[in-house]
Amino acid sequence: MTDPATVPGRGGLLVPLYVHPAVDPAAWRALIRAGPQLYGVVLNVADGPGATPDPSFVEAVAQLREADVRVLGYVDTDYGDRPVRAVVGDLRRYRRWYDTDGAFLDRAASGAGPLRHYRRLVRAARVCGSRTVVLNPGVHPAPGYAEFADLLVTFEGTWKTYRHTDFTVPAWTGSHPPDRFCHLVYGVPDGLCDVAARTARMRGAAVHCAVPGSGANPWSGLPPTLEREAS
Repeated sequence: MTDPATVPGRGGLLVPLYVHPAVDPAAWRALIRAGPQLYGVVLNVADGPGATPDPSFVEAVAQLREADVRVLGYVDTDYGDRPVRAVVGDLRRYRRWYDTDGAFLDRAASGAGPLRHYRRLVRAARVCGSRTVVLNPGVHPAPGYAEFADLLVTFEGTWKTYRHTDFTVPAWTGSHPPDRFCHLVYGVPDGLCDVAARTARMRGAAVHCAVPGSGANPWSGLPPTLEREAS
């Protein structure tokens, strides 16, 4: 299993940037410059790899890889209902078209029942060339998921929810280092993204991303620190 803490130059920012490079080229250039600050970048072409390779994404990813930035292909798992064959097809297209070196398995289940299914998915991702596999249930899942995922997203949601929820960290997480956990927070007011980042660390997640975006796609922009660099 990959331990991000052992990889020189890896930072704590996992950035899902769901915007086309032709629409916001400055944002993608900022990611390339921010390489050492990044745990990785989630590549989401069209809620997956799309039907054909997109030259703009091919170029952007090539530049990220040259900057030694980990690139994770976004794949929807539909909480365990999506067939393994469909997930593997997406993983292979990401690898073949974009040379991704990891996988971001979104909408992951959290209960103990689908553990076997997700163990199979993670194994398939590694066979497809994923050195890093991130599972995103968005909550603390059953502890067995930490046995085979490199990183677990144990919160994804709004700042309002993150701020006011009585956030309880399960005891089992203490058996793993903080760099095995990630919090993704959106709708963060201006000036409070750094507070959200500190809150994530206090809550046991060394990897994080906090953005002001909201609506159907809150991940269309960068964290403010990177946004300032981009502008």
